[in-house]
Amino acid sequence: MVDTTDSKGRRRAVITGMGLVTPCGVGLENAWSAIVGGKSGIGPITQFDAASYDTRFAGEVDDFDPKDWMDPKEARRNDRFIQFAIAACDMAVQQSGFKVDPSEAERVGVIIGAGLGGLATIEKNVHVIDERGPKKINPFFIPSLIVNLAPGQISIRLGAKGPNWSPVSACATSAHAIGEAVEHIRRGTCDAVVTGGAEATITPLGIGGFNAMKALSTRNDDPPAASRPWDQDRDGFVMGEGAGVLIVETLERAQARGAPIIAEVVGYGTTSDAYHITAPDGVGAARCMKMALDDAGIAPSAVRYVNAHGTSTPVGDLKEIEAIKDVFGEHSAAMTVSSTKSMHGHMLGAAGAVEAILTVKALQTGTSPPTINLHRPSEGCDLNLTPLVSQSIDAEYGLSNSFGFGGTNASVLLRKLSR
Repeated sequence: MVDTTDSKGRRRAVITGMGLVTPCGVGLENAWSAIVGGKSGIGPITQFDAASYDTRFAGEVDDFDPKDWMDPKEARRNDRFIQFAIAACDMAVQQSGFKVDPSEAERVGVIIGAGLGGLATIEKNVHVIDERGPKKINPFFIPSLIVNLAPGQISIRLGAKGPNWSPVSACATSAHAIGEAVEHIRRGTCDAVVTGGAEATITPLGIGGFNAMKALSTRNDDPPAASRPWDQDRDGFVMGEGAGVLIVETLERAQARGAPIIAEVVGYGTTSDAYHITAPDGVGAARCMKMALDDAGIAPSAVRYVNAHGTSTPVGDLKEIEAIKDVFGEHSAAMTVSSTKSMHGHMLGAAGAVEAILTVKALQTGTSPPTINLHRPSEGCDLNLTPLVSQSIDAEYGLSNSFGFGGTNASVLLRKLSR
């Protein structure tokens, strides 16, 4: 008999479905194939005329048609980030065979976040009010842009009547979403939760705002080489867009319906630096990783792979390496670490979920995706950072890190298929 509770007596939370919309491909296998092959999804911006911007490239999802996932009227009524969330959810549901029976609807939740929400919808309607007046504002303006309409729309589609809300914690958003979904399952308020994140902020305000902060790379002459975590020549992050959605449910429920049990979420940590709105101090990140390990009840030496936050910023990259060394000590030299942001860019509120899914794929396949563009590691960045090409790994546990503006941190610890 398989124990459906963990060593602390809590209900085990397993992943039974995953869906991806990324600049490297739409669909789990399409995206994974590109990423494990080191293919960059970064290129010139096509969604608006960026000729006058300091940064003129991003990680756009260029093979996405919302009409593949919803009727044209529904697509027009939802911002691009909601469209992404619905598509990723549909993929995860299909893989999982997940259905919500009316008898259990109140015990199925939806927790999906975004960092900024419908920025494009805001910009569009600002033009409308300026040029045509307030009476011409689209009546779906507000429902199209607010973050919680991503889980709201999914809840309606699935008939899920349990908790329905959105964390908003910048770049840590969807890692928090996964962690909080697991907490709902552990404490018995939900038997299943659809969780993840979505983002679509490659817009004039999005790019212009991050340019004003001097946060983005300006390597306009070679966009695919612009996202280069830990490399000496890194000069800022690259904006990405997309979504990642996971079906998380109790092990008991998954077994009862014969679901494909893909992985287990065994640990979750969340902390604050309380230090600076954009510059990390590394201490909060270290505490966060330690918290995830303690939550899972495993030793640091059990973790063999880390999907790092690794954004390609001069300060943040080094601080994360220092934090990893602090947490894992001598064992850090035996670990494999990589940043998939080198290929798909920084997907902000979607990053945590997308990277957790990629961590699961790394554990499943025994392959660490590469950190492309890492030719000359910076001083202190001396771990195995999977430079340029993927590597074979033998890992049962993998850690996915997400750290956001405001000093907010989240780490999700995952375990390869565990029955």
